[in-house]
Amino acid sequence: MVKVLVKGAGDIATGVAMTFYRSGFQVLMTEIAEPTVIRRRVSFATAVYEKSIEVEGIEGVLVKASDFQSVLNSGKIGVMIYDKGDVPSCYEPDIVVDAILAKRNIRTSLKDASVVIGCGPGFTAGIDCHLVVETKRGHYLGRWLEEGAAAPNSGIPGIVEGKGLERVLYSPIAGKVKHHKAIGDLLEEGELVLEVAGASVYSPFKGYLRGLIQEGLVVEAKMKIGDVDPRLEERYPFTVSEKAFAVGRGALEGALYLGRKKAVFGVEKFE
Repeated sequence: MVKVLVKGAGDIATGVAMTFYRSGFQVLMTEIAEPTVIRRRVSFATAVYEKSIEVEGIEGVLVKASDFQSVLNSGKIGVMIYDKGDVPSCYEPDIVVDAILAKRNIRTSLKDASVVIGCGPGFTAGIDCHLVVETKRGHYLGRWLEEGAAAPNSGIPGIVEGKGLERVLYSPIAGKVKHHKAIGDLLEEGELVLEVAGASVYSPFKGYLRGLIQEGLVVEAKMKIGDVDPRLEERYPFTVSEKAFAVGRGALEGALYLGRKKAVFGVEKFE
């Protein structure tokens, strides 16, 4: 079985992991000890807090170096806490996909595996990875590049139903997070969503609460802590986004292309 390591376990990385998993690959993911993911119900990073999480019928389980292989062999995705940004020494992947989306390269190298893919800005194909997958919404979303880099980070969230920056909730001050609402709740404009060190954060408009940072975390001022979806579709907070799957499918296609090109795995070309 071809082995894949996905660095990061947020919502985009989860779309990547699910795409490879559904295509028959073995998948291990790495994540930091206190993930700050927003879309927690569709992020395998949530396993760090809850030991396991099911996303669209696929289970991700928190693992250690001593038990990860048995979890993978049981048909699940493993999530390992590994802060260093390296490939865990206990795992020898054929494919490494860096989907941390840190907007910079955190210790990903061409030496990590036969196929190394970087998602989004911060990577240059041929320098620190073999392929780069575009993560910016638009015409090129999900396309992979064998030369060059992805589009630079604009810092502006994608537009959803005419809402862009205003659909993101930011921390007004630094401090500990306390929830008043849960992911999936239908919010009215001006409704209290959460507090940060006693400072209230309200919904900017009517919509479903799609993302909410883990309760109890201490966050910095102006940090992204929530996401309100103006589309009145109650299932959206609990399903992987089209962006995550576009990035995942781009990474999968690129990996199969390189696997065949380098003669390490993949489907043989029909002649």
